[in-house]
Amino acid sequence: MSQIPEFDEALRESQELTEQIVSARAAYYERDEILISDADYDALIHRLEFLESSYPQLQGQDSPTQSVGGAATSTFAPVTHLERMMSLDNVFSDEQFLAWAERVYKDAGRKPAFLCELKIDGLAINLRYENGVLISAATRGDGVVGEDVTANVKTIAGIPHTLAGTEHPAVVEVRGEIYFPVEAFRKLNAELAEEGEKVFANPRNAASGSLRQKDASKTAKRPLHMLVHGIGAWADVPVTNQSQVYELLASWGLPTSSHYRVVETAEAANSFIQEMGAKRESVEHEIDGIVIKIDELALQRELGFTSRAPRWAIAYKYPPEQVNTKLVDIRVSVGRTGRATPYAVVEPVKVAGSTVEFATLHNQDVVRAKGVLIGDTIVIRKAGDVIPEVLGPVLGLRDGTERAFVMPTGCPECGATLRPMSEDDIDLRCPNARGCPAQVRGRVEHIGSRGGLDIEGLGEVAAAALTNHLDEQAPPLETEARLFALTLDDLMSVDYFKNKDESASKNALELLANLEIAKTKPLWRILVSLNIRHVGPVAARALADYFGSVDAIRAASVDELAAVDGVGNIIAESLLSWFEVDWHQEIINEWAAAGVQLATPGHPGPGARTEIEGPCSGLTIVATGSLEGFTREGAQEAIIAAGGKPASSVSKKTDFVAAGPGAGSKLTKAEELGIPVLDAAGFKRLLESGPPAL
Repeated sequence: MSQIPEFDEALRESQELTEQIVSARAAYYERDEILISDADYDALIHRLEFLESSYPQLQGQDSPTQSVGGAATSTFAPVTHLERMMSLDNVFSDEQFLAWAERVYKDAGRKPAFLCELKIDGLAINLRYENGVLISAATRGDGVVGEDVTANVKTIAGIPHTLAGTEHPAVVEVRGEIYFPVEAFRKLNAELAEEGEKVFANPRNAASGSLRQKDASKTAKRPLHMLVHGIGAWADVPVTNQSQVYELLASWGLPTSSHYRVVETAEAANSFIQEMGAKRESVEHEIDGIVIKIDELALQRELGFTSRAPRWAIAYKYPPEQVNTKLVDIRVSVGRTGRATPYAVVEPVKVAGSTVEFATLHNQDVVRAKGVLIGDTIVIRKAGDVIPEVLGPVLGLRDGTERAFVMPTGCPECGATLRPMSEDDIDLRCPNARGCPAQVRGRVEHIGSRGGLDIEGLGEVAAAALTNHLDEQAPPLETEARLFALTLDDLMSVDYFKNKDESASKNALELLANLEIAKTKPLWRILVSLNIRHVGPVAARALADYFGSVDAIRAASVDELAAVDGVGNIIAESLLSWFEVDWHQEIINEWAAAGVQLATPGHPGPGARTEIEGPCSGLTIVATGSLEGFTREGAQEAIIAAGGKPASSVSKKTDFVAAGPGAGSKLTKAEELGIPVLDAAGFKRLLESGPPAL
């Protein structure tokens, strides 16, 4: 519980909070600009509510805690809603939600059923139909008066101009959310960045900016969608429950969500909250929480409203995936392929449940297109396990001290001049592949990774210890060539592998043992671990299955390599180019001398590919997103072990798509093509017993 300040201090603080909230609200609702994150905004509101509850005389009718949204702008004509558009109160934890449910039970005198639905992060809209004909569409505005965007809304596919069916009410207000699909948002921002235009901070801003165009033809070019989530004015509603309202609206041709559920208890509602929280990345639109409503309309009316929100509904807000923070610096890292990547150093901030200090900026062109300056307040996003991304600056908070980022001309680790490696390469790369410490370190780490040879003990720290040049002393590995010839004496020359008494540590002994095991890993893993450009797991498996040995691959022509299913000309040319480099040949020779198995035992030779028989024989399967029980590589290996063919993209030739949270465009493509989509449980059944099990 916060300590209650003295009245004079509370008055001063409440005035400051009001000014901040009003400013942030005006920017958000009227200019589509985010001055502060949702989490920070909620914190300001809750602090002001606390002060006002402590000193009720501070709460005036114009307090932000008593009002909704922002004022209508002068760009569009004002529209007065027939029934006020309310906001929702928020909870942020299971305990807060269950406490709200207990209050509902107490006020209702019984335990009603709840309707649970996704809280769409979009732009609230009010559609007014008279005798089944769309008369007006208006934004929420301040809840009483919104903006007339009828012409623009009529360009949105899926919103009927005339309702289907018969017996429509004389007047009905249908409330919903205009949103920008996540994949379409990413595509739009990429196009804007390519054209040097300002990108949108998030899909909600993209939806708002697209809808509030003065020229409706511009709105028509944007792939906006709407989902209905409630009603306003409607005399004599012919059904008794909110869920029945949705069914009726759907029968009229209005777009309703399939992501809702009616449950009997608060505990079941809480389970829905957790379930959808784990799946939020697989939903086609942005969500920031779950809305829980009493399903009975009569009980909704009985419980009524506060000055700004219904007492019969609550929004459970997930930890924010998008926050504002300070851009402290922009630095450049070099990866195993030599790519020089700018990244943001930010003031530590909690987002999506973890503390973030760094965020990706992709390349120098993206930095320029996003328009961020060092010292800016920026918007960053982190979705699930995805690397945090800088979305853009908050222009309204610049004070003139910010400075532009200048891409270095030399590699930050070895000093070599950065340059594109080909005419179509938009990235700058370090050409010193053999000697650049960053590249050697990255390649060694990749060899030890799950996607490579999966060597326990050869992670980021060990790779750095084995490749770092300290005190002019050459490291145990100047390239990856001697990796499998490492001795205990080599490891003991590095502090990381020593105990305090200078004896060999557990790390050293385990690494040597695991390197021995790695020498007999499947050929496709060896090929992936050679760090050949464009050769990933799918191509590596195809090459290993067809040719059976590194020698056979090296002896093949471009045409022979390209003819292998899953390879093609680009990979074929990359392979031969790699083998022509002398220090690459040194890697092959030294690995072979150290006993690394560079051929598949018993393989009959090039062209005699043997297929694995199993429940999925003849099936092409795409695994995408976070599938419970599988890593990305593990899912591909499981498909192969079951006799199937793993594919990296969805096409008409795809038989099944296994999709978990974060599936994105592959899931969308599968749905467009009518390809069966499986969750993790269905994927396991398919692998174990084939299509009949489905």
